[in-house]
Amino acid sequence: MGRVYNFSAGPAVLPEEVLRSAAEEMLDYKGTGMSVMEMSHRSKAFEEIMEHAESTLRDLLKIPEDYKVLFLQGGAHQQFAMVPMNLMKNRVADYIITGQWAKKAYKEAQIYGKANAIASSEDKTFTYIPDCSDLPISEDADYVHICHNNTIYGTVYKEIPNTKGKILVADMSSSILSEPVDVTKYGLIYFGAQKNVGPAGVVGVIIRKDLITEDVLEGTPTMLRYKTHADANSLYNTPPAYGIYICGKVFQWIKDQGGLEAMKERNEKKASILYDYLDESKLFKGTVQKEYRSLMNVPFVTGDDALDAKFIKEATERGFVNLKGHRTVGGMRASIYNAMPMEGVQKLVEFMKEFEQNNIK
Repeated sequence: MGRVYNFSAGPAVLPEEVLRSAAEEMLDYKGTGMSVMEMSHRSKAFEEIMEHAESTLRDLLKIPEDYKVLFLQGGAHQQFAMVPMNLMKNRVADYIITGQWAKKAYKEAQIYGKANAIASSEDKTFTYIPDCSDLPISEDADYVHICHNNTIYGTVYKEIPNTKGKILVADMSSSILSEPVDVTKYGLIYFGAQKNVGPAGVVGVIIRKDLITEDVLEGTPTMLRYKTHADANSLYNTPPAYGIYICGKVFQWIKDQGGLEAMKERNEKKASILYDYLDESKLFKGTVQKEYRSLMNVPFVTGDDALDAKFIKEATERGFVNLKGHRTVGGMRASIYNAMPMEGVQKLVEFMKEFEQNNIK
């Protein structure tokens, strides 16, 4: 059937240009006579791939010199443990609960110390972001943790919390590179690559250098110390080499598109096509309070499980795939990351209008 419109939340759609470029280099990367999959991570060719990936990411996000960029493994889930292991010096940390991943990070932190849930939107099924202007920040908290964009429930922080001087740590797995970010407002940002950056298997960490110390919780494995990887420039052990290579290509693609300002503008246009239709539709409705809507993940329902299932089936037959909502919420979800073309969203809305006409009672 050719290329489909892939609305998966992750692993997610990648830019076609990136896939074509990687395909051309699959058997022979730049005259080396081998694939990036086969080359030594200590080779000159791979060293250049790493340098390009890091410098392009730094350029896009305007990452200051006093921050280290790491390309690690274990996904965002591993960061749920790595963050407290490395940063929880007083064994106290504050967590804001805005969905499943924030909750998992919070639960993981409880293994290592006192994790406080200082705000939550669970009372309304995570359909909003709580007011974070005057939070009960713990006096001895080592950091405040947020999940910036909620992939499952489709919410995003429009303003970052007032942490009252405490370090802010953010999981940005599903929103990184969708818009400009002031990195200096965070002590640490981490992101799984498989949503907006590259293939599964890479996790990016942007960490302020003063937070990289030998002073970690007792029993922290060598591989779970930021210092181990920072000292070795992400080459302490064999990194997810091919994944990093693809991430570098995606960073370059974003740069070629005009950078993060251009991405934000494009993402806002794409999201408004879908949200505007959901607001006027008599069949479909968005599930998130308007002021907290994500540009990346758009959950919606018909209100009838059987009709939802029919829509997903017919959409899939028409080449709109992976629209089923997360198993915890049901309904539908369209993930419209950077690499989803405008045309994909326009065509999805055309199909939704057609489905509405055929199924409205």
